[in-house]
Amino acid sequence: MFQIEKNLATPKQPRLVFQYARSEADIRAVQKLRWRVFAEEMGACLNSPEPGLDIDRFDALCDHLLARDTRTNEVVGTYRILNANQAEKAGGFYSDTEFDLTRLSYLRDRVMEVGRACVHPDYRSGATIAVLWSGLADYIKSHQVQYLMGCASISMIDGGYAAANIYRQLADNHLAPIEWRVFPKCALPLERLEVAGLVKAEVPPLIKAYLRVGAYVCGEPAWDPDFNTADCLLLLPTAFMDHRYSRHFMKQSVAEKLL
Repeated sequence: MFQIEKNLATPKQPRLVFQYARSEADIRAVQKLRWRVFAEEMGACLNSPEPGLDIDRFDALCDHLLARDTRTNEVVGTYRILNANQAEKAGGFYSDTEFDLTRLSYLRDRVMEVGRACVHPDYRSGATIAVLWSGLADYIKSHQVQYLMGCASISMIDGGYAAANIYRQLADNHLAPIEWRVFPKCALPLERLEVAGLVKAEVPPLIKAYLRVGAYVCGEPAWDPDFNTADCLLLLPTAFMDHRYSRHFMKQSVAEKLL
């Protein structure tokens, strides 16, 4: 695990640093934060062996990026990272559970998957996301990652109408080339959810941020019944991110499960 820290605080903000989990206590702090956001706040049905902690079979193999407030030592944000070597040991990426990734097979050894992203309610600001993305950028560089991949979630609290509308917006301008298309294992019934005259739904801010730095939407969304979200697979060639990262990503804030 990495021991890099980076301070992106200003005099009026908490002193936030990014770190990688170095102990079981760090991982449990991450899992506790995820439970608070996903289960308690979002109402997700988490199949965890320990209530109060979001634990699944991928956690033990992943690298866990965290944002920490050094004034309180509290973990206030996190991303879960699964690189190609770890995915091989796990029997596949998390995204394999939701999509048929056959067309991306030739890219697998150059892919880093991110997921289970969340931020503590009191820290939902651009500063926290800037810290987390500094950690991701460091990981991409140190592991020579060529592609960033992950499931970007859209709430289905309205039954999926907004999710279907948002996907149509994304597909108009950001659909991946045909050779990078994936296929959902539990597809969202887009035709049933499209409503004539529906007011255009707002694309979630984190998805917007990924699209601005060159991410592609790799096909139709899958329905994740545990989180009650429509998940789109995003694929970002990291070469696109190098010159756009600081200009676009540092401005974003997020409080949702994503990529």
